[in-house]
Amino acid sequence: MISKPARRYANALLQIAIEQDQLDKILEDVRLIDQTLSSSRELRLFLKSPVINTDDKKEALESIFEGSVTEDLMFNFLDLISRKGRETLLDQIMRGFIDLYKEHAGIIDVSVYTAMDVSEDIRSKLREVLESVTGKKVDASYTEKPDLIGGMAVQIDDTVIDGTVKHKINRLKTLFNEADI
Repeated sequence: MISKPARRYANALLQIAIEQDQLDKILEDVRLIDQTLSSSRELRLFLKSPVINTDDKKEALESIFEGSVTEDLMFNFLDLISRKGRETLLDQIMRGFIDLYKEHAGIIDVSVYTAMDVSEDIRSKLREVLESVTGKKVDASYTEKPDLIGGMAVQIDDTVIDGTVKHKINRLKTLFNEADI
């Protein structure tokens, strides 16, 4: 869940990146920061600690991302976050930015569940179908679930399209039980 203050900072960063025509570069930096925060529990705890002063957090962020974050705009943004005492929200701000970017770019997240790994050809065809149906670009993640037996299930937001063999077997069981055969 992304808090309102984090969403406001993320939105402000997105708007500035668009105005300065640096959206793609800032997105790269945001993804790097998000990945770094996601993979380091210690860094997240360090940034959220009320015992550690803001200057130490600011110095740590500068030393961690110096050389890997490419844009001055991103460094200025990190400086602003530190000065405002909002480094505790940095992980939420980064995720919020990615969500807002996807919304801006017309990209939707789709989860695909299959019984076994599917080929790149099938993934490409599925992406084409989903993009034509939704009218948006599709960012699909694939998960193997052998218990599905065969077929696939596709989840877009709250909607699930279940074409798995397991689902069809369960529907048949329900029909037979209701018919008292």
